[in-house]
Amino acid sequence: MDRRGVFQGALVAATGWFGVARAAGEERAPMKVVYHLSNFEKADFVLHNMRVHYEHAAGPTTLALVVHGPAVRAFHREGSGVTQERFAGLSKRGMTPYICAVALRGHNMEEKDLTPGFQIVEAGTVRLAELQRDGYLYIRP
Repeated sequence: MDRRGVFQGALVAATGWFGVARAAGEERAPMKVVYHLSNFEKADFVLHNMRVHYEHAAGPTTLALVVHGPAVRAFHREGSGVTQERFAGLSKRGMTPYICAVALRGHNMEEKDLTPGFQIVEAGTVRLAELQRDGYLYIRP
């Protein structure tokens, strides 16, 4: 490797792959994360992960949840008490939940059947893409 290659490698190592290191005490922008939930069986796991995220994030955090597919059934008003409690706790912390109208229709559910608090969007996958476009990091546990 020539000197230029060594210098470039050292420069990348010194500044970090994605930019210059932050100055001490510099404030970070709030973290924005969208959790993707389509598996009914993973609903409690995803909600648990979101709670852990809030508890351990090092700074302001905005979380969103997008639910579609079979997972919509986990949020039936008369569903699991654990799911209902976790959802309510996250909502109090500021989580923004979205649920897919296409999936609701596919599972013969209506807004009145849902755990209160969801914003209904026509297509959950489109909402996921919109949030990512708007700077949300994507997590699918």
